[in-house]
Amino acid sequence: MRRSPGPSSAAAPHKHTPNFYSDNDNNSVSATSGDSSGHRSTGPGPGEPEGRRARGSSCDQLFQVLSVLLSLLGDVLVSASREVCSIRFLLTAVSLLSLFLAALWWGLLYLVPPLENEPKEMLTMSEYHERVRSQGQQLQQLQAELDKLHKEMSSVRAANSERVAKLVFQRLNEDFVRKPDYALSSVGASIDLEKTSRDYEDADTAYFWNRFSFWNYARPPTVILEPDVFPGNCWAFEGDQGQVVIRLPGRVQLSDITLQHPPPSVAHTRGANSAPRDFAVYGLQVDDETEVFLGKFTFDVEKSEIQTFHLQNDPPAAFPKVKIQILSNWGHPRFTCLYRVRAHGERTSEGAGDSTTGVTGGLH
Repeated sequence: MRRSPGPSSAAAPHKHTPNFYSDNDNNSVSATSGDSSGHRSTGPGPGEPEGRRARGSSCDQLFQVLSVLLSLLGDVLVSASREVCSIRFLLTAVSLLSLFLAALWWGLLYLVPPLENEPKEMLTMSEYHERVRSQGQQLQQLQAELDKLHKEMSSVRAANSERVAKLVFQRLNEDFVRKPDYALSSVGASIDLEKTSRDYEDADTAYFWNRFSFWNYARPPTVILEPDVFPGNCWAFEGDQGQVVIRLPGRVQLSDITLQHPPPSVAHTRGANSAPRDFAVYGLQVDDETEVFLGKFTFDVEKSEIQTFHLQNDPPAAFPKVKIQILSNWGHPRFTCLYRVRAHGERTSEGAGDSTTGVTGGLH
């Protein structure tokens, strides 16, 4: 009699444990699949022992655990590879930063000059006070020397100022021409009014009061024999042509004639058009009729205010009088001004004898 298999002996269906990893799922499927025909293998047959069935279930569990471990190992490896890349980047960055810091350090060492005045040793308080005291003494000595030098400079400056002032006054008081002047009223020179041009008279009403001697602003021709030369203190004659005859203090061998006129810069009209321009010089003999031509010259107002002209008196002859004939002026239409005339030369013995008799009445 044949026994039919009981419910407990029937092949239990295989339970598949779900796996959330695809690879492990495939492995478990392949591990539990049957042959290539696609039939699933069933449990052991009715005649298989119970131990064999237990060994089969434990193998299945082992395969499942191995598949899970393999999947975890793969994840760990991937994560480790990523960490390795991060570590490499970090090491590279640290290496580059170290190189940059090293280059910066060497650059600072070579480019920045060392501190030469850096003290090499520390000073004690007593040494510091001693050094300060010595430096203070040196400063006091320097200050004393500076004060002494300042006093010496002040004294030298005062002495130089005094010397310069004396020199200036000496130059102002002395004659720049450095030649004897025989056309000075103080030595006996005078004007021959008969042979001299008439004074300039202005017809304007402003000069009406000049007709009175006590209120006369016009200067006589004798003013040209005085050393005082300032704007307005001159003798003026009408027009641009005229003459003046000067009696000398004796017979003089004339050598030079000097004319003086203030420069245009000090004139009230900011010009010198009333100054003489072309003029001639004549020596007059005793008879007042014989005239000897001594030269023709031009007074240039653009040059010095004092101009000396050498006369053509060769062989030298002595004259008691000299005539200055003005031929033109520098453009003034109404009058010409003479400020000062000087006559230079050498006085003869005859002139000295005449002066002693009182003819000229001058002091010598």
